Amino acid sequence: MPEVIFPGPEGRLEGRFAPAPKPRAPVAMILHPHPNAGGTMNNRIVQELYKTFQRRGFATLRFNFRGVGKSQGTFDNGIGELSDAASALDWVQSFHPEASTTWIAGVSFGAWIGMQLLMRRPEIRGFISVAPPANMYDFSFLAPCPSSGIIIQGEADEVATPAATQKLVDKLRTQKHITIHHDTIPGANHFFEHEMDQLMGSVDRYLDMRLDPNSPIR
Repeated sequence: MPEVIFPGPEGRLEGRFAPAPKPRAPVAMILHPHPNAGGTMNNRIVQELYKTFQRRGFATLRFNFRGVGKSQGTFDNGIGELSDAASALDWVQSFHPEASTTWIAGVSFGAWIGMQLLMRRPEIRGFISVAPPANMYDFSFLAPCPSSGIIIQGEADEVATPAATQKLVDKLRTQKHITIHHDTIPGANHFFEHEMDQLMGSVDRYLDMRLDPNSPIR
């Protein structure tokens, strides 16, 4: 799991990168929770998502937003972090310009940043949003949401409330030409402390379906 340092808008960004085993492999990038709440690329869920995509043969990157770990800069309320994510994706794509497809996964604050990024990057064909804080941030930019994905929620999430997430899912499901999956993990809080297996089971089932050559979702 080689440590990498690459240029970001405010200086160096620190990451971990797993190169793809073969050319034209897909690319995946994982975005971590809120820096001011202790979120880093070493978050448990971020690491599990990273390993999942790596196992499936993706070129996979997780990295620290500005001001976290060895990444330079200071927290910028999401604006700068979106720029960081765009730079990080550029960096991965510089190694894999022939990538067959690109995926974005994010946890909490990282899910909000990831869904903004997919609005700007048409090559992103799938997303995994874990506990997107739809009650705390404005997701109205998803109009229309350009790609299909899955939103996974803890039933007992006290930070990103299930009702707000359901409202977001319902809104996205009114759009044509995309499919939004939605899983609620029973008993799980915002951190999926005791439900990591159920969370990753949901991710794996979704990826099995989407990455099947005969998947109805493109």
